[in-house]
Amino acid sequence: MDISIKGDREFDDIPSIKSKALRINLNQNIYGSFAEIGAGQETCRQFFRAGGASGTIAKAMSAYDKAFSDAIYGAEDDGRYVTESRLRKMLSHEMDLMEQRITRDKNPDKIFFTYANTVATIDFAKQFKGHGWVGIKYQIEPTGGYNEILLHVRFKETDARLQQETLGTLGTNLVYGAFYHYHQPKKLLRYLYDHLDKDQVEIDTINFSGPVFKNVDNRLMSLQLVKNGMTDAVVFGPDGTNVLPARIFYKKNILALRGSFRPVTKVNMAMYEKSYKMFVNEKKVEADNTVTVFEITLSNLRAEGEIDEQDFIDRADLLCALGHSVMISNFKEYFKVVEYFSNYTKARMGLAMGVNNLVDIFDEKYYRHISGGILEAFGKLFFKDLKVYLYPMFDPETGDLVTSENLKVYPRMKELYKFFKYNGKVVDIKDYDESIMNIFSREALNMIDKGEPGWEKMLPEGTADLIKDYRLFGYTRKPLKPLAIKRRIVSKK
Repeated sequence: MDISIKGDREFDDIPSIKSKALRINLNQNIYGSFAEIGAGQETCRQFFRAGGASGTIAKAMSAYDKAFSDAIYGAEDDGRYVTESRLRKMLSHEMDLMEQRITRDKNPDKIFFTYANTVATIDFAKQFKGHGWVGIKYQIEPTGGYNEILLHVRFKETDARLQQETLGTLGTNLVYGAFYHYHQPKKLLRYLYDHLDKDQVEIDTINFSGPVFKNVDNRLMSLQLVKNGMTDAVVFGPDGTNVLPARIFYKKNILALRGSFRPVTKVNMAMYEKSYKMFVNEKKVEADNTVTVFEITLSNLRAEGEIDEQDFIDRADLLCALGHSVMISNFKEYFKVVEYFSNYTKARMGLAMGVNNLVDIFDEKYYRHISGGILEAFGKLFFKDLKVYLYPMFDPETGDLVTSENLKVYPRMKELYKFFKYNGKVVDIKDYDESIMNIFSREALNMIDKGEPGWEKMLPEGTADLIKDYRLFGYTRKPLKPLAIKRRIVSKK
């Protein structure tokens, strides 16, 4: 069991699943229904077993047959069942029934809830490990509005029964946390893994909404997922909201750009624009089936050993304002990024990077923790249908232009580099702009921090205005609230 994921509690202090369910059952005001389709009524079972459920559970149901499920909740446009849309329909439908059938005049103190999940466990051939959507819609006071917590899970166990048991534990943690830890959403998030291990289940998307979560930034909650080891990566769409990775990566051609983007500069955007043009002109790549994503590793978000959350918001906001998707990951090595994308697609992939990044890739010290060393890493990196699009740079000492033809890798790596280079895995971006190649994010950031003029010209159009208007990256000492930033940027687009 990974104790680190439990946050500020020792294992012995964690309430048992039975005691959590029993506490809910013994609360005379909590009253609701359970609707679970696809993997059995595993969460509801925990509450029945705990005892005292007659005053808590209004109804437990499982529309297991697809036709019957469609008759109750309506058919999805895409014909799928394990979707966020289906979960939302289930929660809304069941809550409407609660409101219709249980009158407030006879039950003035009741606070209603509906828990639902739609899940597909591992298939018989064990090719697809299974995933699902889990959520709760609930009140915290009888006259209050409804709040929602929705999350997407990916199962890692290779047995359907174990996955079902994991689902039951996770669901109970969610119901308990929703009522007793809603005022501390970061802790609520960690407590979802009570009596679970990150090797059992992955939570890769979560969204909070409703009156009690009005000040919660869901992107920061997603950052906690990565920080706590609950998932390897999370994705935000151009509108600044959480996006299920599978929704945008599934069967797509993917072009990724890694960087600190602190702040995003004209060089970053030029690298994106030029590499994208080259990528969509490759064979088997169609623009309509291609996605691009700007990736920031967790290691680049650390300040004095801790995550600087406001700094994260600043970077994500600016990239989203420019119309791009952002992925935050815990991947240190590029080959792990490629492996991650391979979970969703077998189509072509591209990585756009600068010369220094490519030189670092060929440094053996980054692969000493891997049993097969750099050869294993490169086998995973270039085994896939992948190309590296290299943006050149001027050597700061000689002033010479450095490209894939004359860059210097570590002596032991020369032959390995030549192998990949001359097999077409590394290609130069030739349509570059010399006038911006002396721009570096760290210099722009330093100028912003010191109040020096001229940094505005180093950034894409409109970006400097946002930094000034919303006092990002230390532009002033009084940053606005993240939610205000988000609204401004979305309206700016």
